[in-house]
Amino acid sequence: MILGKICTRVLKKMGVGFYKLLDRFYITLDRKHILRTKTIRLIPTESNRRGGKYSYAEWAHVIGIFQTLMFIHLDKKDGNVILDVGCGTGLLGIASEPFLGEKGRYVGIDVTKKDIDFCRNHYPQPIFEFIHFNVNNPAYTPLRESKRLRWNLADGSFDLVTALSVWTHLSEEDALFYMMEVNRVLKPHGKAIITFFLLDELYQRSLDIRSNEKGRYHMTSQALWIFDQPAYGSDAWFCPKWAKVPENAIGVTSAGLNHLISRTKLNILTHYQGNWKEAPGIFFQDVLVFQKT
Repeated sequence: MILGKICTRVLKKMGVGFYKLLDRFYITLDRKHILRTKTIRLIPTESNRRGGKYSYAEWAHVIGIFQTLMFIHLDKKDGNVILDVGCGTGLLGIASEPFLGEKGRYVGIDVTKKDIDFCRNHYPQPIFEFIHFNVNNPAYTPLRESKRLRWNLADGSFDLVTALSVWTHLSEEDALFYMMEVNRVLKPHGKAIITFFLLDELYQRSLDIRSNEKGRYHMTSQALWIFDQPAYGSDAWFCPKWAKVPENAIGVTSAGLNHLISRTKLNILTHYQGNWKEAPGIFFQDVLVFQKT
C-alpha cells in the first residue's frame, strides 16, 4: 500500500511536469490558429493561470463569458475606462481589451504583489495599468496590517467596475466598505459586474437536492458549497464548515445583498444565476450587474 502511494505521487508529479512542458508548446502552436479573435493570445502559460481557474480551456471559456456580459451591458463599445478589482493575473483584463480602444484604459488592482508584478510585464502598456493594493485579507494576505483602505482612484472616473470572485472573500464589514468604493469610483450610470455566492431561494431549494433521506449532504464536490456557518456572527454572511477563515468562501443572503447596496446609488439590473446551485447558469458563481443612478 505504501509503495502504491509513492508510485501515485511520483506519477502525479511526472504528470504535472509534463503538462507544464506541453502547455508552452500548445499555446505557441494554438496562437497560430487563432483566426477570429485576438483576445485569447494574452492567456498566460500555466504557471501564471491562477484564481481558481488553471486550465487554458477554462480561461478561454470564462473570458468569453465575461466578454459577452461586457458587450451586453456597456453603453458604449469603445473607449471605456474599466476597473478590475482583484485582477489576479489578468483574466478580466483580457476580456476587457476589445472595449478599450485607443482612448480607453484598464486598471487592475490586487492584494497579491506577485500577480501585479506578472501583469505589469505581461500586458501591453499604457492601455493596461496595474496597482498593488497593500491591504489585509485573512485568506490571501493575513500578515498585512492595513484594513479597509480607500482605493487611490478618482471619484466618478470609471465606466465599468468588474470583480470576479472578490466579494466571495470579503467579510460583511469589508463587503460594505468596498461596495461603497465601487459606487464612489463609478461614473453616473456606470455599471458594475460582480460575482457572489448568493444564498437566495434557488440556493435553499438546492439544499434539498444535495441531501439524502437522512438529511445529510452527499460528499460530492457540490457539498463544498453549503454555507451554514455565520461569518463573524453575521446573520447575512455565511461560510462553509471547511473554511479555515470565513474569507476562504463567503456567501450572502438576499437580505444581505440588499443591505450591501443600501448605502450606495447602485441598483441591481440583472442577476445571472450561478450553476453551483445545482441548476443551469452562465457561470459557476452568481453574476450580478449593477448600475449607478
